[in-house]
Amino acid sequence: MPQMTNRPASAAEMRELDRRAIEEFGIPGVVLMENAGRAVAEEALKMLACAPEAAGISIVCGRGNNGGDGFVAARHLQNAGCSVTLYLVQPESDVRGDARVPFGTVRRMKGIRICTLQPGLAPGGWAQALACSSLIVDALFGTGLSRPVAPPLDRVIEWMNESGRPILAVDIPSGLHADTGAILGCCVRASRTVSFVLPKCGLLTGRGPEMSGQLMVADIGMPADLLEGFRC
Repeated sequence: MPQMTNRPASAAEMRELDRRAIEEFGIPGVVLMENAGRAVAEEALKMLACAPEAAGISIVCGRGNNGGDGFVAARHLQNAGCSVTLYLVQPESDVRGDARVPFGTVRRMKGIRICTLQPGLAPGGWAQALACSSLIVDALFGTGLSRPVAPPLDRVIEWMNESGRPILAVDIPSGLHADTGAILGCCVRASRTVSFVLPKCGLLTGRGPEMSGQLMVADIGMPADLLEGFRC
C-alpha cells in the first residue's frame, strides 16, 4: 500500500539499495519490477474517473527499468479491463535488462496495442492519441537521467503535457533531475507520482513539488534491514 516516508533518497542511494536487495538478499530484479509495476497499476485505477472497462490508458515507455515498470503495469491494467496502448520511444529490440521479461509478456497479450516511435513521425499521430486517453502513464525516464532530454523525446514529453489528460509518473516525472529537482530541458507535469521505496530527493526540492503533483510512495518489497539508515 502506498505510504509516505520522511527520509528521501538520492539516485545513487537507490541504486545501492537495489544492488544490495538483488545481490545480498537474493531478490531478483524482475521481482522488484513486478511489485513496482503492480503499484503503478493500482494507483492508475484509483485515478480513473470511469470504470476500468471504459478507460483507455496510454503508457509511454522507455527502454530501461522505468519502461519495464510500465510494461508490468500494462499487463495488470489490461487484466483489470482497461484498453491499454504502449507507446515505445525506441525500437522493440532496444528494450534492455530486466525490462525484456515483462515486455516479452505484453507482446504476447492480444489486448495490448504497441506503437513504436518512428523517425520522421508526424506529431499529430501520437499527440492526438494521447489527448484521447483517459489517463497517461509516464514510464519514459527514471532516476538515471542526468542530461537534458534530447529530440525527439522532448517532443514526446510536450505531447504528454499538451494532452490535457491526467498523468501518472512512474517513480519520478520524466525530465526531472532525481537529486536536485531541476528540469533537464523539459519535464512531464504529472498529476500524481508514485515513487518506490523512498521519495527521491528531487521530488521534494527545486521544481520537484511543482512537477510531481500528488506524491505517493509505494512499498515494493525491499527488505526492511536495508532501510534502517533512512528511518527518522
